[in-house]
Amino acid sequence: MAFISSVFSWLMKKRLHQIALFMKYPHDVQQEWLRKLLNTARNTEWGKKYDYASITGPEEYRRRVPVSTYEDLHPLISKIRKGQQNVLWPTDINWFAKSSGTSAGKSKFIPVSKEALEECHYKGGKDLLSIYCDLNPDTELFDGKLLGMGGSWAYDGENPESYYGDVSAILMQNLPFWVELMRTPSISIALMDEWEQKIEKMARITSGHNVTGISGVPSWTLLLCRRVLEITGRQNLAEVWPKLEMFVHGGVSFQPYHEQFKQIMPDNLHYMETYNASEGFFGIQDRRNAGDMLLMLDYGIFYEFMTLDQLNSNDPQTLGLEEVVPGVNYAMIISTNAGLWRYMIGDTVMFTSVSPYRIHITGRTKSFINAFGEELIIDNAEKAIRIACEKTDARVHEYTAAPHFYKNKTHAAHEWVIEFDRAPDNIEYFAEMLDNALKSLNSDYEAKRYHNMILDMPIIHRVPSNTFYQWMKRQGKLGGQHKVPRLSNSRKYVEDILKDLHHGSPRP
Repeated sequence: MAFISSVFSWLMKKRLHQIALFMKYPHDVQQEWLRKLLNTARNTEWGKKYDYASITGPEEYRRRVPVSTYEDLHPLISKIRKGQQNVLWPTDINWFAKSSGTSAGKSKFIPVSKEALEECHYKGGKDLLSIYCDLNPDTELFDGKLLGMGGSWAYDGENPESYYGDVSAILMQNLPFWVELMRTPSISIALMDEWEQKIEKMARITSGHNVTGISGVPSWTLLLCRRVLEITGRQNLAEVWPKLEMFVHGGVSFQPYHEQFKQIMPDNLHYMETYNASEGFFGIQDRRNAGDMLLMLDYGIFYEFMTLDQLNSNDPQTLGLEEVVPGVNYAMIISTNAGLWRYMIGDTVMFTSVSPYRIHITGRTKSFINAFGEELIIDNAEKAIRIACEKTDARVHEYTAAPHFYKNKTHAAHEWVIEFDRAPDNIEYFAEMLDNALKSLNSDYEAKRYHNMILDMPIIHRVPSNTFYQWMKRQGKLGGQHKVPRLSNSRKYVEDILKDLHHGSPRP
């Protein structure tokens, strides 16, 4: 790997200079990208409809083009899947990232153009390695293999010349041949669609390789790593892969999984967070032990942000990058080099810094509990669970929560279904610590909990190991980008899991 290391070292220095430039001139870079996007798409069906050729700047763009959801763009995306081109983007689109966002709901098919692959997703991967090597100049990452957890892809029934799959599978399938020399397992195994067989084969094959880096969604990566330990009879991955130095994670919050990884990973492992979604690659952790990510501004994406009070507005107002402030929860709106125009991705973010622009993901626009104005978001829940675990010496593996409405009463509670990796000695004390932490993190929740006038103490169901895995399996949602839904105003997930549990193994 010496040749690869030397070539990459040269590319890395050049790219780090470019990253420094967009950090210094963020607004100029973003306006230039909007100009490029509009000019490129001006003769598409969408570009002609909104007369992109005459748009002079961001303000006019916002006035003329509406904010879109997937439902808004679905008819046009369906046309592309059936073979019609030059609809949203001028170059041919044959790949679609299949995503549902959570473990339920109908699938979305996000168009992936060749520009999105090259200028966004692959560029993000290269930048990740550049930033990692800059932070760790003595790295031996390229002396071994990189283990990647991928999804699967298939031919699209809408059109024999189109394909769909998890974004990870699309990226792997289209990587240049020389990358295959650096990674494990072979692509034929990494992209298997039968998840349990894939985990078994990956564990057996990779346990014999010199793995130096791992990337994947935390929940599924944890499953693979535990199987590797079972097969090898080891207690820690440092005994299996002595040179393992990096774990790249994304897709879900890492907070609930961090303690579980610490139990089985080398002590000196470097954790790197990325924000890589079906719609694009948005952020990379660029500092050691940071809880945020640098917003990548030159990947062919133009960003806007919407305060949450605008979500249900008939004419939602958005903010440009130059208008955002730290500490405010925003829904993210993107315009991309795959033809997503003023598209509400469904994630919420908060800026930790505006010089440079750094963010952390706080949740989903549809993943929260707000039954009585408590506005509980995933960021609150993750932090509160971490605090409760610290107070009770517990480790949470998976969880979901929803409102519980008492019959013949005017108040309610939050009902939590929790699978522990290490259960607390006293579940009532854990509930109390969770409740206190939520009060400290969310003043609206604290107000609704005052003297139990509106919200009662949280209701917690402790469920057996493997409950969430089996539930996801029954939903046909194992692996890839599928995630356990954390918070919901709907009781669907909580009731489904408890119903399955009631008909299966007894509840503890």
